[in-house]
Amino acid sequence: MAQKSHEKGVTGGAPVVTEPGRVRNVVLVGHSGAGKTTLVEALLAANGTISRAGSVTEGTTVCDHDPAAVRQQRSVSLACAPLVHRDVKVNLLDTPGYGDFVGELRAGLRAADAALFVVSAVDGMDAATAALWEECAAVDMPRAVAVSRLDHPRADFDEAVALCQRVFGDNVLPLYLPMLGDDGESVAGLMGLITRRVFDYSGGLPPAVREPDPEHLPAIQEARDELIEGIIAESEDETLMDRYLGGEQIDSEVLIADLETAVARGHFYPVVPVCAETGVGLDALLDGLVAAFPSPLEHDLPAVTGLDGSPRPPLTCDPDGPLVAEVVKTTVDRHVGRVSLVRVFSGTLRPDQVVHVSGHGLAERGHPDHDADERVGHVYSPLGATLREVPVCVAGDLCAITKSGSAETGDTMSAKDDPLLIAPWEMPEPLLPVAIVARSRADEDALARNLSRLVAGDPTLRLERNPETHQLVLWCMGEAHADVVLDRLRGGGVELDTEPVRVSLRETFTTASRGHGRHVKQSGGHGQYAVCDLEVEPLPRGAGFEFVDRVVGGAVPHNYIPSVEKGVRAQMERGLVAGFPVVDLRVTLVDGKAHSVDSSDAAFQTAGALALRDAAEKGRPTLLEPVDEIVVRVPDSSVGAVMGDLSGRRGRVLGTEPDPDAEGRTLVRAEVPATELLRYAVELRAMTAGTGTFRREFARHDPMPPHLADQTVKESTPRP
Repeated sequence: MAQKSHEKGVTGGAPVVTEPGRVRNVVLVGHSGAGKTTLVEALLAANGTISRAGSVTEGTTVCDHDPAAVRQQRSVSLACAPLVHRDVKVNLLDTPGYGDFVGELRAGLRAADAALFVVSAVDGMDAATAALWEECAAVDMPRAVAVSRLDHPRADFDEAVALCQRVFGDNVLPLYLPMLGDDGESVAGLMGLITRRVFDYSGGLPPAVREPDPEHLPAIQEARDELIEGIIAESEDETLMDRYLGGEQIDSEVLIADLETAVARGHFYPVVPVCAETGVGLDALLDGLVAAFPSPLEHDLPAVTGLDGSPRPPLTCDPDGPLVAEVVKTTVDRHVGRVSLVRVFSGTLRPDQVVHVSGHGLAERGHPDHDADERVGHVYSPLGATLREVPVCVAGDLCAITKSGSAETGDTMSAKDDPLLIAPWEMPEPLLPVAIVARSRADEDALARNLSRLVAGDPTLRLERNPETHQLVLWCMGEAHADVVLDRLRGGGVELDTEPVRVSLRETFTTASRGHGRHVKQSGGHGQYAVCDLEVEPLPRGAGFEFVDRVVGGAVPHNYIPSVEKGVRAQMERGLVAGFPVVDLRVTLVDGKAHSVDSSDAAFQTAGALALRDAAEKGRPTLLEPVDEIVVRVPDSSVGAVMGDLSGRRGRVLGTEPDPDAEGRTLVRAEVPATELLRYAVELRAMTAGTGTFRREFARHDPMPPHLADQTVKESTPRP
C-alpha cells in the first residue's frame, strides 16, 4: 500500500534538489535472479536511507511491495528508490528481469540517463540481457556492470568478467578485484586498480584503506595495465598513449577524469564487484554512479511536437524552461488511488499547478487519444511504495503525483497554455490471449472498473471484447504477466475464472446447393405467409456476399425481395453449422410465393433465413480459419528449431533473411493458422531461451482441415 508518511524502516526526509546537475537517473537491468532488488536494498541501507535491507520472499523490501512479487518471489514492476550520495540525488530504478515484464523495463529505460547491468557471479547472464546491451549501445546510453552475489560458494568473478567481455566487448574492464579473506573463500575486500590500494570491509562500512600485500601486487599490476590501456584508448588527449607506452607514470587523477568522461559518453564500461550481503563494494559503486554517470544536463531529451504533430524546438533540461514531463508509469492503489511516476524533462513541476495531460498514439492498445487540463495537487518523492511530499520537482528529476483523473503510462504533462506531446516509447505487442469470465453480474461491474485501471497503467496489456466469440480477452506478454494481472483483479475484489480462448472462424459453402424456405403461420386471426427458393454457390476467397434477384412473373412481390436478402444476411451473421459468420457466398432468389393479405416483411425475412439453412443441410458447408503472417526474430542458432516448429503448426515458411537491426539474428517469415498461435508467445520463449520475438498480422481465411472442422463443429453450439 502506498503511504503518505514514513514507512517502517525509512529514515530521514525526502531528498530535494533544485539543480539538474545534482541528479543521476540510473536503471538497474539484468536477468531475473541476478540480484538487482537485493542490491538496491543494500545501497539504500548502506547509505542510511533505510534502516535495513528487506527480503522479497518475506515481502519486506522497499521496491517489491506488490503482493504478486511476493508470490512469484521476483520483481514484477518498476520501482524508484532515490538516495543522496556526496550531495547528489541518485534515482535508482529497479526493473524486473523476467521477460514477461518488459513493459516495466522499457519504462525504466525511458526514465533513466544511464544503465547499470547487474550480472551474477554465480549464474552469468541470459541472452535477453545481451540483447538489451545492444539496444543501449544503439542509443549510446552510458553503461556500467556490477558483478553481484560474490558471497555465494560458486561465485566466480573472473569468469563473470570474461563472459561480459565476450558478450559486451573489450571495453568492459574491472576497476577493482575481489580480495579473499583469511579463510581463503569469502570476499573480504577490494583491490583498487587505479589507486593500487586495498579496501578492507572485514570491519564493515566504511572500509579500511591500506597498501596491498606483496602477494596481491602481480594480479593488481596485470589488471591495472589492461585497465589503463583501455582508459587511455578513449582519452581525448592523443599524446597520453605514447607517454604511457614510453614508460611515463600517468597520474591517477588524469586517469579518473578520462575514465569518467569515457563512461559518460557511453564508450567505456567499468565493472565493480559488489556483495549486497556483506557490503563489499557498495560505497565504490555509489562513488562510480555519482562521478562517472551523466547528469540529465548531458543526456539527449526526447523530441516534442504540438498536439497536432507540428514540430517544436528541442527541449533543454532547464528548470526555468517550459514544463514538459512524461508519465513513466501509472498504478492504482486501493487506498491512495491513481499514482503516477513522472520524469520531468523541462521546467519545474509544483504542487497545485494546472497542467495539460495529453495521451496520443496507443489507441490500438486500449488507450484512446485524450487531452485534459488537471490540477496536480501534491508532489511526492517516491521510495518504493512510500510517498514523501516535496515542494518541487525540477527538470531532470523524478517524482510521483496522485489522483490524476486521466494520466496514463506514456502521457505527456505540459503547460496548459502551450500543450506539447512526447511520442510514446516503443512497446512490444502482447501476444498471449487469456479469456476471463466474471462469476456474477456484480463481478462484471467490478471487473470493468478494475480492468480500465490496469490497462491505463500497463501499455503491454491489451483488452479485447470479441463480438463474434463474445469473450473478454486480455492480451498479455506471457504466463507470468497474466498471473500478475489476474492476481491484481482478484485483489480488487473481483471473482473471475478463465476459459479456453476461442478463435473467430468463418463458415462458407464448398459446393452449390438449393434451399427452400416456407414460413406459414396462423395465430389469432392474423397470418404470416412467405415462401422462397434460393440457389447458393460459393465465391472465391475474399469475394464477400452477393444477392441476385432472378424471380420471374412476380412470384415474390418486388417490395419483399429486400426482405429475403435481409433474412439471408441475418442468418449468415448467425452462422449455419458452428455459429460463425458465413462469407464468400452468392445467393440467388429464383422463386417463391406470397399471400395478398398474410405476407409481410418479417415473414419473408424468416423464409429467407430458413431457405439458407435448408441449403446448408443439403450442401457441404465448411469452416474457414484465420491465417496470420508472422515474422519471427531469433538468434541464428535457433532458426532450424523455429522453422521445424512452424511446420509442425501447419505453417508455411515463406523465407528467411538477416535481421537488418541486429547482427547474428534472423527474421523468419511464415503463414500460420491463428489457432496454432494461441500459446506461441510462451512456446517461442521456451524454444529460444527468451530471445525470440514475433509479430503477427492477419492475412486471410483458409479452409480448416476436415478433421479439425468436424471436431470444432462438435464442440460448438450455434447461436440461435
